[in-house]
Amino acid sequence: MYARGVPQEQARKRKSLWEAAQVRALRRHLGMTQQQLADEMGTRQQTISEWECGVYRPRGASRTLLTIIAERASFPYHAGQDGPAGPERRG
Repeated sequence: MYARGVPQEQARKRKSLWEAAQVRALRRHLGMTQQQLADEMGTRQQTISEWECGVYRPRGASRTLLTIIAERASFPYHAGQDGPAGPERRG
């Protein structure tokens, strides 16, 4: 399948991969609590906790928002290809 004229596999490679440690490191880089980051992102504190504990991974709009926040905060994250499918949570 294609997404906007780009093969699906190539489109996936452009997505940022957010692992538990990266979410936690970004939040700490911002000097925020889980609740503060949740409020900024429009999600629950429990969701941030679940991402940081590796229960779920951010996906969709949440993953995009984390990437934008990281770029604006000059946070050194690594955009990469999705690894093996793991639990994900809407957020």
